Amino acid sequence: MTSLTNYKYAHFIVTSPGPYVAHVEINRASKLNAFHRNMWLEFGDIFDKLSHDPEVRAVVLSGAGDKAFTAGLDVKAAAEEGVIAGGGASEDVARKATALKRYIFEFQECITRMEKCEKPVICVLHGVSIGLAIDIATCADIRIAAQNAHMAVKEVDVGLAADIGSLARLPKVVGNSSWIKDVCFTARPFSPEEALAVGFVSRVLPDKKSAVEAALQLAGKIAGKSPVAVQGTKELLNHARDHSVDENLRYTAIWNAAMVQSEDVKKALMAGLTRKTPTFEKL
Repeated sequence: MTSLTNYKYAHFIVTSPGPYVAHVEINRASKLNAFHRNMWLEFGDIFDKLSHDPEVRAVVLSGAGDKAFTAGLDVKAAAEEGVIAGGGASEDVARKATALKRYIFEFQECITRMEKCEKPVICVLHGVSIGLAIDIATCADIRIAAQNAHMAVKEVDVGLAADIGSLARLPKVVGNSSWIKDVCFTARPFSPEEALAVGFVSRVLPDKKSAVEAALQLAGKIAGKSPVAVQGTKELLNHARDHSVDENLRYTAIWNAAMVQSEDVKKALMAGLTRKTPTFEKL
């Protein structure tokens, strides 16, 4: 395992456990990996870099320590920040609302950068995985849960509607509106088995170690494929999610009009004929 260059952060560890694979760990275990503002700014910067890093073709995200993926927002830290606490702010409602809106937009955008990352992202949910954990997980391409994962869309229990992505993305991820409203209205916890049954996660492993190992193995398999093909597949699947069939077919045709001219297509075809494992250039 090696560190990737230019990935030095106060609250995240970024390593390369295998060729073209990055492992991002939320590194604030003493606080159950709960987020404050500097953390989401770092998070957004990391996924911006990973998106364009030719040394990376697949990403695994997990939390440091055994207790939590993330317990969500660090409420104490948020209460001390100027926008939330109202320190120095005007008493005018419109001005206070504008400041808070900008704060939320910034938070949303930083987390959304994981979804916009060109590389496939595999999220490992383990231990405490509530609130912001679900926002983050819905940005991932693949979700794997450890048996001890304790998941919940927790925001109604702190008096607000979830605002960093769960309500926007869960209906795209899980095709069961009744279940989504059940967990979002009540903030009740749901088990890995329940998450698997509704399609929120694709696998459940006995513990964090085996879940991370499975994620890294999957990332390694993805990283061995043509980056042109994999990144194109992610782009087209996400476009299909948000557009009609006709719109997606047209976009796919335009996309592939350029991409099928890649040398990767020739290499993959020849590898199939010769039964040799192909290697692909960096992208």
